[in-house]
Amino acid sequence: MVFRSIFAAAAVCCAVDPVSAQQYINLLEGENVNRHWMKPNGSDVTAGWTFEPGNVLRLKSSGNMVTREQYGDFELWFEFKVAAKGNSGIKYRVKQYGNNWLGLEYQVLDDAAFPKLTRAHLTGSLYDLVDPIPAVTRLRPDGEFNVGKVRIQNQRAQHWVNGQLMIDAPLSGPSWKSYVANSKFRQHDGFGENLLGHIMLTDHKSETWYRNVFLRRLGCSTTCGTVCVDRSKGSQ
Repeated sequence: MVFRSIFAAAAVCCAVDPVSAQQYINLLEGENVNRHWMKPNGSDVTAGWTFEPGNVLRLKSSGNMVTREQYGDFELWFEFKVAAKGNSGIKYRVKQYGNNWLGLEYQVLDDAAFPKLTRAHLTGSLYDLVDPIPAVTRLRPDGEFNVGKVRIQNQRAQHWVNGQLMIDAPLSGPSWKSYVANSKFRQHDGFGENLLGHIMLTDHKSETWYRNVFLRRLGCSTTCGTVCVDRSKGSQ
């Protein structure tokens, strides 16, 4: 598949150059979702998520799937579209809270079908936590793919939709605690402050399409533990 125009304690600490990053990996490589993805219980994905021509991953109804690996700081590019009245999302730094697998969510939604929702529940938001910066989201016409981007670095989350910066928010400190306290996640102690987690494609029983899903780690890999030394800013 062609990547087109889109593009604390730890056992071990690593020295990280602030501009260093690994190469992008294709999370839809090989037309077999199980190379990089699995069900939350660790089993293979066997139905529901299927490939169409052009390495487009289509979801009908199968349940959520998560990456086999966990990621800390990373940059994720992807293209997405959703059916009429559809609802999906990409969650990151996902981990288990009791019986639930939860994480921070880049919302994917047919915004026009839900005019009564607040901005914190529309496409590109940090779902139920942080409102998008712009008053109007630069979405493409129905049926066309949009370009999404998520960047997580130094406990800061940034979301883009079609090149438009939507979210630029801290994932720690007083502001973050205030976001969580006013959200549906307030009962989960330390929600969103974990430094590692899976990436999840969510199934909300809506037809959704993803393509060109590329990720690169920023800074340490998971083999280096959860705390990294940034030469420009000290410890994360």
